[in-house]
Amino acid sequence: MAEPATSAPRRREHTRERLLDAALDVFADQGFGRSTVEQICGGAGFTRGAFYSNFTSLDELFLAMWERQSALMLARFRGALSQDAEAPGSGGNTPSSLPAAVARILSAIPVEDRWYRITAEFSAHALRNPELTKVIAARERAIRETMLPIVEAALARFGRRVEEPELLGRALVAMHDGTTVQALMEPRENTFRTELFVRLVYCYSTEVKE
Repeated sequence: MAEPATSAPRRREHTRERLLDAALDVFADQGFGRSTVEQICGGAGFTRGAFYSNFTSLDELFLAMWERQSALMLARFRGALSQDAEAPGSGGNTPSSLPAAVARILSAIPVEDRWYRITAEFSAHALRNPELTKVIAARERAIRETMLPIVEAALARFGRRVEEPELLGRALVAMHDGTTVQALMEPRENTFRTELFVRLVYCYSTEVKE
């Protein structure tokens, strides 16, 4: 009996996901620069052939991992913001408070030690490769362009308008990256992030006068 036509694509996707999961562990434990294809294949339970049928290099694998992590982050981000609109009595338009929304977003997108270590090392690696730097910059820009309309719509529910979206997007990324390091270094003092993000969005938005 012939296998269903979808079985091969599903197996390929399953193999790819296992390789990405194994790479996350290897990169975090060994460091990107010291990780090898063999280590990742060993962690996933596959041969080198399985790796090279899905990725051409460790750089390509990392970029796929980054895309997966970004999609997860955006889903959590949207989910955290949607809770206000869906709250009982909100009518879909009136959220509880801006600080509460910011706190909920930061809770949904927690600081992750392993992921930070991986991205910090890969960023240093990419900065030595101009073509790779361009790829990373383009993907970071795509993330900002995806997030900004969501942020603007959320702030509009609080009666605020963003005057310079591009600057707000860059400021949010800079705030996230900088406070991530601080929160990891001083884990007991990470409650400051909510206050800083609230002040940031107030600085880059204005109250809509009726």
